[in-house]
Amino acid sequence: MEQAVHTMAHHKRPYADYQAKNFLWQVSEDGKVATITLNRPERKNPLTFDSYAELRDLFRGLVYATDIKAVVITGAGGNFCSGGDVHEIIGPLTEMTMPQLLDFTRMTGDLVKAMRACPQPIVAAVDGICAGAGAMIALASDLRVGTAQARTAFLFTRVGLAGADMGACTLLPRMIGQGRASELLYTGRAMTADEGMAWGFFNALHPSDAVLTAADKLARQLADGPTFAHGITKKLLHQEWNMGVDEAIEAEAEAQAICMQTQDFRRAYDAFVAKQKPVFQGD
Repeated sequence: MEQAVHTMAHHKRPYADYQAKNFLWQVSEDGKVATITLNRPERKNPLTFDSYAELRDLFRGLVYATDIKAVVITGAGGNFCSGGDVHEIIGPLTEMTMPQLLDFTRMTGDLVKAMRACPQPIVAAVDGICAGAGAMIALASDLRVGTAQARTAFLFTRVGLAGADMGACTLLPRMIGQGRASELLYTGRAMTADEGMAWGFFNALHPSDAVLTAADKLARQLADGPTFAHGITKKLLHQEWNMGVDEAIEAEAEAQAICMQTQDFRRAYDAFVAKQKPVFQGD
């Protein structure tokens, strides 16, 4: 009797048929690019306890997705996300015990951790209001495209809380610098689109009717690239903040040696020799 060959494939599954309950989930025809749309436009797409938890669990699950190679996250109706819903989250929080509050704050932080840990690059398409937890979702994404109307506010202090929320005090200074981050986190004021572009928060600005198309195009470019290698890049962009220079260089040496064993590396070489464009498959 032949012994079964284990490939670890039984731990993974496609996510094209994922049925979202608290937002919209759409996947391209080839199954490679997924779009998450926060879909409560009448209230500027606020988050609820359930949408926080579902987004966290979805990004955790994408680690095991066999099909999704890049993710776009956006909001419906001309706004990205207004943060936690005042009536469905803020109100109930005022009645909770400290252990219950800690369960909540850890859950919101776990969403950011899950976004950073999934191998797929995440592209945020930001229009209009992008505030509180919405600003953190945009910040936790790998790339951000915005519009002239985008207003990004880490407004936690405006509801009597610290600017330290969901990793803001570590992620925002890395993105825009300590001094600028300090101003935004202390004052809670909105960062304009032009400031976001000049300070490195946004990768590009587009008209409102073109920003989602631009995000899709960028995600498609990434999904058609060497996606295994993109996952390595994402991991080391995150991890190397905690390394010294020598440790980072060694980590990259090991990572690149791993990537040199992939079929995509061979495909790129063969295509170069044949004067053709490589067709990457992510393996």
